[in-house]
Amino acid sequence: MAKTGIVHIYASHNNTIILLTDVTGAEMIAKCSGGMVVKAQHKEGSPYAAMKVAEVVAEKAREKGIDEVIIKVRGQGGIKPKSPGQGAEAAILSLTRNGIRIRSIENVTPIPHDGCRRKKRHRSKKE
Repeated sequence: MAKTGIVHIYASHNNTIILLTDVTGAEMIAKCSGGMVVKAQHKEGSPYAAMKVAEVVAEKAREKGIDEVIIKVRGQGGIKPKSPGQGAEAAILSLTRNGIRIRSIENVTPIPHDGCRRKKRHRSKKE
């Protein structure tokens, strides 16, 4: 029988964080971010960094005997961009390449129901 886990992928434009938990979500099995695998700070949110992060998490998952995952992708949300960063897709592809089966993928980006007011827009100078 396949042991299942939950992979939480938080992909902003500046970083990608991947967290692996058990099915209940209570026990953290592995955690890695883009800053842990690349040297340059401006490359933390790149697809390459997300790929390396997913490889680290997949290796730890195999050590624990997890071979099937449910993926939850999250963007910034709120008043910030609702779409996940460029690292989310690269991380999912890397997980499948490393032998982890994907049961389902869902988007859990927080969406406000008219919550906070957005920042004021800058107007151009008229001469």
